[in-house]
Amino acid sequence: MFKPSIPLILASKSPRRQELIKLMGLEVEVLLKDVDESYPDGLSPAEIASYISAKKAEAFQTEAQTHVVITADTIVAFEGEILGKPKDAADAKAVLEKLSGKSHQVYTGVSLAYQDRIKTFYDLTEVTFRELTPEEIVHYIAVYRPFDKAGSYGIQDWLGSIAIVQIIGSYPNVMGLPTEKLYKELSEFLA
Repeated sequence: MFKPSIPLILASKSPRRQELIKLMGLEVEVLLKDVDESYPDGLSPAEIASYISAKKAEAFQTEAQTHVVITADTIVAFEGEILGKPKDAADAKAVLEKLSGKSHQVYTGVSLAYQDRIKTFYDLTEVTFRELTPEEIVHYIAVYRPFDKAGSYGIQDWLGSIAIVQIIGSYPNVMGLPTEKLYKELSEFLA
């Protein structure tokens, strides 16, 4: 079993990412910085997730001198459109209506920074929803308030339990961290 000898920092306020790291058996310090998440036009969803993740890692260059810093960014894409965090209930409703009965893609870019090295990779998962009723969408938004979630939903909550008919790829990737790929990349990065 891989146990890093260098202390780790998880640069994410996401409780789901923090939970997934713990499930991997890794001990991390959580450290946050505000980072501009804008990106150049013309990038694919995979490139956007990777670009923002690397940009976050660059903000931790001082900490990366003594720690391995792990950053991540998750992008939800539907028919070429990036579905970010909803602005309000109406925006969340419009997004969930788009996803209803169709497939979409979830990309998570992850960066590992240590000393002068940054390694960035991404994972892709395809998620398919069954048709959602208007009542289900309204209930979900009112009760679960998915305003901090790309794509307007969390796979680990009620909607994920009742609406997803197929997942192709990593389940934890949809939660925001491709744990299997991270474990492999981290062990190689520190080899």
